[in-house]
Amino acid sequence: MDKFIKTGASDLHVTADELPYIRIHGSIEPLEGEGTITNEQLAKMSLAMVGEEKFADFKRDHELDMAVNFGETRLRLNLYRQQCKIAWALRALPSKFFPLDKLGLPLQICEQARTLQKGLVLVTGATGSGKSTTLASIINSINETRPCHIFTIEDPVEYRHFNKKAFISQREVGDDTVSFHEALRRVLREDPDVVLIGEMRDRITMQAALTLAETGHLTFATLHTSEAIQTVTRIIGSFPASEQEQIRTQLATTLNLIISQQLVPWDDNQGRSLAAEILVATPAVKAMIRENKIHQISSAMQTGTQLGMNTMNKALANLYAQGVIGKATAVQYSLDKEDLQRTLSVIR
Repeated sequence: MDKFIKTGASDLHVTADELPYIRIHGSIEPLEGEGTITNEQLAKMSLAMVGEEKFADFKRDHELDMAVNFGETRLRLNLYRQQCKIAWALRALPSKFFPLDKLGLPLQICEQARTLQKGLVLVTGATGSGKSTTLASIINSINETRPCHIFTIEDPVEYRHFNKKAFISQREVGDDTVSFHEALRRVLREDPDVVLIGEMRDRITMQAALTLAETGHLTFATLHTSEAIQTVTRIIGSFPASEQEQIRTQLATTLNLIISQQLVPWDDNQGRSLAAEILVATPAVKAMIRENKIHQISSAMQTGTQLGMNTMNKALANLYAQGVIGKATAVQYSLDKEDLQRTLSVIR
């Protein structure tokens, strides 16, 4: 554990009777100088890390998700079984919040997210794309500047927030509430101003987020979608056809921002940079959603640079122009490779 933390790796993978592996700057490699651990040893280590009650849950369910502390480092632990053996997937969580101007997002967008009073802000991307870090930094900035009640529902709680100007309530699924559904069903009785939903996993959670935003609460949530338009279609498509017109209206009314992000490795393999696609819900974009003209949103993003909008290809092209990533890497992380190749051909 000490060696993993000292490497600066993001993830540690441990399986009984196998060498441990780390993920560093996006790539998987063995953790040097470490041998194998028996299943019995890993069981004892797991028990010591999570406690008797949680380990009993794991033995019953063969799955366990929670946040744990190792010294001064906070970790997200997924405990599971594979080939009838115990395995860990551990992610190191930064001990400090990134300042908004260090996230890699346009400061204009960070300021907009921080100062909004109501509506819906979605941060999307694959696992490990930095969604939790982005949201934690925005929530921390609100906490530092606004007297309000910030209410989070997470599974697990990854970043601990403490009262500053705001009053913070953080509920963890499993320990503090049975499910996202139950917590969201009661959240309006708990007098929140700002609500963070750790993940919109299903239709019920999506409907709750839309209702919260519609009733005047600033609502943040995440989705595992890779681009802004896909996020819009995913939400609408999660509902029966008979309800989709109403959902389009709710989404058009409440949506403020969609930030779809990924972490792109540098060519020297010494770090990663954030590439973000940004959709600002202007009146024109809201009309496109309401009228089911979702395909037109792409054009609005292309021409909305002054409003802070950005396509993923523009973000990748910018990293390429700065010399941070090479052409092959940029194309690898693009969802429209032909369009990006045309753009890159005139840069350098």
